[in-house]
Amino acid sequence: MATPNYAFEKRRRELDKKAKKEEKRKQKLAAGTNGPADALDQTPSQQDTSPSQADRPAV
Repeated sequence: MATPNYAFEKRRRELDKKAKKEEKRKQKLAAGTNGPADALDQTPSQQDTSPSQADRPAV
């Protein structure tokens, strides 16, 4: 009887996890471009426009 190849099984599990993680990342990226991420793009225009200390003249 042949002995089980645990290294192969472990590598197969790691590849499956990696593929699943990559698929989730792609789904999040696709969902992010269509949904709430567009709302985040509007926030920079709402930032405080007052001059910073570097822009102020020294007294």
